[in-house]
Amino acid sequence: MKKERKRRSGMKIMLDLIGLVKPLLHIMTAAVLLGTLGYLCAIFLTILAGKAVLEGVYAGQNVRHIFILMAVAAILRGLLHYAEQYCNHFIAFKLLAIIRHKVFAALRKLCPAKLEGRDRGNLISIITTDIELLEVFYAHTISPIVIAVLTSLVMLLFIGRQSLIAAGLAFIAYVIVGGLIPFWNGRRGGEKGMEFRSEFGKLNSFVLDSLRGLDETIQYGQGKNQKEEITRRSLKLAQMQGKLSKMEGTQRSFTNLVILLFSFGMFFLTLFLYNAGSMKFDGVLICTLAMMGSFGPVVALSSLSNNLNQTLASGERVLSILEENPEVEEVPDEKDRQAGLKVPFTGAKAEHVDFAYEDEWILKDYNFSVKPGEIIGIHGASGSGKSTLLKLLMRFWDVKKGEIKISGRDVRKIPTTYLRDTESYVTQETHLFHDSIANNIEIGKPGASRKEIIEAAKKASIHEFIMTLPKGYDTEVGELGDTLSGGERQRIGIARAFLHNAPFLLLDEPTSNLDSLNEGVILKSLEEARKNKTVLLVSHRKSTMNLADRVFEMDNGRIS
Repeated sequence: MKKERKRRSGMKIMLDLIGLVKPLLHIMTAAVLLGTLGYLCAIFLTILAGKAVLEGVYAGQNVRHIFILMAVAAILRGLLHYAEQYCNHFIAFKLLAIIRHKVFAALRKLCPAKLEGRDRGNLISIITTDIELLEVFYAHTISPIVIAVLTSLVMLLFIGRQSLIAAGLAFIAYVIVGGLIPFWNGRRGGEKGMEFRSEFGKLNSFVLDSLRGLDETIQYGQGKNQKEEITRRSLKLAQMQGKLSKMEGTQRSFTNLVILLFSFGMFFLTLFLYNAGSMKFDGVLICTLAMMGSFGPVVALSSLSNNLNQTLASGERVLSILEENPEVEEVPDEKDRQAGLKVPFTGAKAEHVDFAYEDEWILKDYNFSVKPGEIIGIHGASGSGKSTLLKLLMRFWDVKKGEIKISGRDVRKIPTTYLRDTESYVTQETHLFHDSIANNIEIGKPGASRKEIIEAAKKASIHEFIMTLPKGYDTEVGELGDTLSGGERQRIGIARAFLHNAPFLLLDEPTSNLDSLNEGVILKSLEEARKNKTVLLVSHRKSTMNLADRVFEMDNGRIS
C-alpha cells in the first residue's frame, strides 16, 4: 500500500499558495496600500463625525472644514475600495489561469502511470471547483490579512496618542478578533473542510460513472438503486455543509459578541481615565469611536476562517497535484538530441526485465527481441503481461530491473519525443474526443492534410463507413465516441496509428471488436506496410496470429 501524504498545516498551505503570487507582487502591493487607505477613510469618517459634534455642538465652532474632509473621505473610500478589488481580482483570475496551466502540465507528466486507476471525478473536482475556490484566497484573503495588520497598526498609533492604556486594550481586541478567533475556528474546521471537498469529489465520480453506465442501469433495472445512492450521497454532503454552516454561524456570533464587549470596554476604560483626570472628554469620544469603527479589517480577517477551511482544503489538493513526482521522468529533447533523433530504428529488446505493479509481479527475468521489418505475434491469456510489455516499450512505466532497448539504446535515455515518434501504439480501448472524426484521426499527426487522413482511414477499413455519415469526416463523434460502435472506435484508433507512420507499430488487441471481414482488411494493410514497418501484434485471436513471422506464447510473465 502507498503511504498517504501527511496533510500540511493551514499556514504552510497559505505560504505555498502565496509563493505563486511572486510574478504579480507589485500589483498585490498596490492592492494592499489601496485597501489600507480605503479602510482608514471609512474609519475616520466616524471619527470626523465625532469631532464635528465636539467642535460644533460642545465648543460652538465652525465645522465646515470637517464636513469637507468627510465628503472627501467618503469619495476616496469608494474609489480606493474599487481600485483594491480590481487589483485583487486581476491577480486572482490571472493566477487561476497560471495554476490551471500548471495543473494540466503536472497531470500530463503524471500520466499514465500515476493516473491509472485514479478517481476521475476527484480529478475533475480539483481541476474545476477546487481551482475556482482559490479565487477566494487570492482575491479575498492575502491582501485582507496585510490590510488588517497595517490598518490596526495605524489605529493603535492614533489611539495611543490619546492614551497608551487605551491603545493596549485596542491591541488585545485586534489580536483576539483578527488572530485568535480565526485560528480557533480554523483548527476546529480544518479537517471537516477537507472531508467536504473529498466527499464532493466522490459524488462527482459517482455521477460521472452513473452517466457513463446509463444504458446498463436501465437494462438491469438499477435506476432506483442509483437514484437512492445519489440521494444518500447528496444528503451526506448536505449534512457536512450544514455542520460547516453551523460553525460559521457560531463563529460570527462569538465575534460580534467580542466586538461589542471590547467596544463597551473601551468606553468604560476611557470614562474611568476621564474621571481619574488622565484623559479629556474628547479623548473618551474619539477613542470609543475609533475602537468601534476600526474593527472592519479584523472582522473581515475573522470571517475569512469561515470559507478558509474549504479554500485551504482545495489549496492542499491542488498543491498535492503540483508537487507529486511522476512515476516516469520524461527525457527532454535537448538531452542527447542529435544522438537520439538521427538514429534509425534497428529493433527492440527486453533484457532480464523484472516489473511489478506495486506488489503484484508481472514480468520476471523477461527477455525478448524484435528485428526491424518483422511482424511478431504475442499470444496469451489475459493477465499474462502482454499489454504490460507494450507499455514498457512505450515507457509509460519503468522496469524494476533490467533494460528495455529501442535501436540498441535504453528507453530511459532516449528523448521522450523521439521515442513517441518512433512508436505507434494502439490500445485495447480507443479514446475518442468530442470532436469531428477527421480531428480525432489527425491526433496521430497534427497538421495532416485531409488526403493523408483519408488514406489512413482506408488502411484502417473505416473510410467507407465515414462516407455514409451525413457530414462525412466532419461528423462529430459525441462524448467518449458514444455515437460509434466499439469496432468503429477501434478502427479510428488504428487509422491514427497508420497516420502517425512510425517505424515501430505496437498493436494491443487491434481486431478484438472487429468481424472477420474487417480484420482481414486491416491485416492485409499491415502486410502491405511491412516493408518499412516493424509490428508487435498482441492478440488472443489465433486468426490474427496468422500474419506474424514469429509467434510467442506468454504465460505468467514468461515467453516461449
